[in-house]
Amino acid sequence: MISLNNITVTFSGKDLFKDISFQINKENKIGLVGKNGTGKSTLLKIVTGELKDFSGSLSIPKETTIGYLPQYLIYNDGKTIFEEAFTAFDEYKAQSKKLENYNTELAERTDYESDDYHKLINKISELSYRLSFQNENHFIAQTEKILKGLGFADTDFTRQTSEFSGGWRMRVEIAKILLRQPDALLLDEPTNHLDINSIQWLESFLKSFNGAVVIISHDKRFLDNITNRTIEIIHGGIYDYPVPYSKYKILSKERLDQQIAAYENQQNKIKQTEKFIERFRAKATKASQVQSRIKMLDKMDVIEIDPEDNTSINFIFPPAPRAGDIVVETQELSKSYGDLNVLKKIDFTLERGEKIAFVGKNGQGKTTFARVIIKELNYDGHLKIGHNVTIGYYAQNQDETLDKERTVFETLDDVATGDVRTQLRKILGSFLFRNDDIDKKVSVLSGGERARLAIAKLILQPYSLLILDEPTNHLDISAKEILKKALLKYDGTLILVSHDRDFLDGLVNTVYEFTEKKAKQFRGSIDYFLEKKKIEYIDDLSIKTEKTEKQEKNTSENKADYLKRKEQKRQESKIQRQIETIEKDIDNLENNIAEAEKIFANPENTDTSKLFDEYESNKKSLETKMKEWEILLSELSDIQENE
Repeated sequence: MISLNNITVTFSGKDLFKDISFQINKENKIGLVGKNGTGKSTLLKIVTGELKDFSGSLSIPKETTIGYLPQYLIYNDGKTIFEEAFTAFDEYKAQSKKLENYNTELAERTDYESDDYHKLINKISELSYRLSFQNENHFIAQTEKILKGLGFADTDFTRQTSEFSGGWRMRVEIAKILLRQPDALLLDEPTNHLDINSIQWLESFLKSFNGAVVIISHDKRFLDNITNRTIEIIHGGIYDYPVPYSKYKILSKERLDQQIAAYENQQNKIKQTEKFIERFRAKATKASQVQSRIKMLDKMDVIEIDPEDNTSINFIFPPAPRAGDIVVETQELSKSYGDLNVLKKIDFTLERGEKIAFVGKNGQGKTTFARVIIKELNYDGHLKIGHNVTIGYYAQNQDETLDKERTVFETLDDVATGDVRTQLRKILGSFLFRNDDIDKKVSVLSGGERARLAIAKLILQPYSLLILDEPTNHLDISAKEILKKALLKYDGTLILVSHDRDFLDGLVNTVYEFTEKKAKQFRGSIDYFLEKKKIEYIDDLSIKTEKTEKQEKNTSENKADYLKRKEQKRQESKIQRQIETIEKDIDNLENNIAEAEKIFANPENTDTSKLFDEYESNKKSLETKMKEWEILLSELSDIQENE
C-alpha cells in the first residue's frame, strides 16, 4: 500500500538514516522502535508528506487516506468537545451542501434538453448514491461512542475544548482520526496522556481496525497487544521483524549472536588464508593456489557487526533514611477546587517500605492527592506525615518546570549541597550527559533529556519517600527499564502515579484506584487489578445489556427509533441551554431598564440624554429577546410533545 525506497535523511552533514526501504501493507500493525533520536518521528513525517527534504522515493496510491497523530499538537479553540470531534465528518457535510446546491440549481433550470442539464442530473445521481451509504445519526452515535471510549463523560460533550488540558485535547484529536477511518493510522506516542482504561480501549479499537497501523510507543505491553510486526531503526539502518515487540527482542538478540558467530568464523578463515598466502607466496608449485586464495579474499564480502549501543543510564537511588512505621496517614481527607469536589473523606495509610500505584481515569484526583501529601495544596480533614519522613517528588510536568535558561550542569549545581557537589559530573554522565552536553541549556533538550535531568535531581539527596507522577512519559523503553531496576533496588517507600502497566508490573504490590472521589485499595499486582476490573466491567456490561435488551423488547423499539429519540434529546438539551442563556439576558436587560427609570423619575438628574439612548436600546433588545424566548419555548414544546 505504502512503499519507501532507499530513503536517506541528512541533518547537518550527518545521515540520520541511509538507504532504508520497506513497505506498509493493509494487514500490517507495525511497532516502530529505536532509541530517542534515531529518527522514528522523522520517518512518520516523511510518509505524511510533512517532511520533504530527503532522497529516495515514497510511493502512496492516490486513493489511500492517512490519519496522523504527531507527538506535539496545535489545538484550535471555539468549539465544544463534541463539535470539535464531529469535524471529522466535515467532508460529508461539504458533500451534502454540494448536493443541496445542485438540487437548488436543478429547480431553477429550464433547459431540459441541454447537455449541461443532463450532466447536472448525473452529478446529483452520483452524489446522492454516494451519500446514501452515510448517515448523520450514525456519525453522531460513533462520535459519542469513541469519545466515551477515550474517557469523556456525557457532560463533557457540551464543554468548550479550551476548558480541558493538553492531554484531554489530544484525546479529541485521536477521536477525530479514528472517526475518519483512514486506510493507515500513524500514531506517535498515543498513550502518553491516556489513563489505563483509555489505553485498554484504544488497544481494543486498534486490534479490530481494518487497515494499516504504525505506532511509535515506549509502552511495551501496548506494542505487544497490538502489533504483528516490528521495525527497528538502529545506527542509520533498519531491521524488519514479522513479530510483536517482546518476540522482536528475542530475535534481535539471536540475530546479533549469529552475526558475531559468522563474523568470528569469517575472521578465522581470513587469517588462515592469509597465512597460506604468506607461507607459499614464493613457491612456484603453489603459485596457482596462492593466486586463487588472493582472488577469493578480494571477492569476499566482509561481515560487519552492528556496533553495540552501550549508551544506557546507570544509577541507583541513595539509601533511604530510617523513618517511622507509618509514613503517611489520612483520615476523612477531602479536597475541592471551588465548587468542584475532587476527593471526599479519604482514609489512607502508607507503611514504611510499601511500593504502591495510584491509577484511574485522568481527573479523578491521583495527582491532587499526591500534591496534598507533599503539602503543595490545602485540604480538609486530617493528614499526618510520619516521623523523620523526607519526600522526593517528581511532578507530572517536572521537565517543564526546569529553568530553560540554566545549563544541564547548573540545574544540578543549583540544588546540590555538601560532598555531592564534587560528584555532579559523574552523576550527569550516568544519565548520558557527557562532555559538552553538560553545558547545553535546558531549552534545547528533548523531552526525554529533560525527564532524565529531572530524575537526576532526585538522587542528589536521600529520601525516605519517593512520589513519582508519570515519570516514564518521555523516557524510551531502555531508559524506563533502568529506572524500574533502580526503583526495585530502592529501599524506601514509593508512590507511583502511572498508566504504564509494564513499568508497574513487578514493581508495586498494592494498587489504589481513584474513582468517584474515593481511593479504592486492591492488594495485589497491577495485573491482578486489571483482571479484577475487567471482570467487574464485563459483569456490569452484561447486566446493562440484558436490561437494555429487555427494555427494547418490551417497548418494541428498533434502532432507528432509538437514534431518533437520542437526537430529540440532544436538540431538547440544546434548546434548554439557549432558553437559560436568553432568560439571563432578559433579567439583565429588565434590571438595567428599571434602574434607568428610577434615574429618570428623580428630577435632580437633568443630564440623562446618553442614558436615554441606552435605555431605548435596551428596550428594543428586550423586545427581540422576548420574541426569541417565545420561539424557543414553542420549539421545546413541540419536541416534548413528540417524545
